[in-house]
Amino acid sequence: MAIDWKKKLTSRKFWATVCNFVGMLILAFGGNQETAVQVTEIIMAGAGVVAYIIAEGLVDAANVGVVEIPNYADEPPENSEE
Repeated sequence: MAIDWKKKLTSRKFWATVCNFVGMLILAFGGNQETAVQVTEIIMAGAGVVAYIIAEGLVDAANVGVVEIPNYADEPPENSEE
């Protein structure tokens, strides 16, 4: 079973778990709470950037080759005899 990395990297639960784990490691190895909080804040900020980049990439990929057809239903037809 393959891991869907796009889904995983855009998951808030995944990043919250990563932050919790890293924060606990910092505390376990003698770091102070302030350092743990700062590091987890940096991770969450980076996670937001990663999620945004992946989401925009998916939107762009979905729109490749899409041709927008103008809707002229609300406009009167042009008179070609003029």
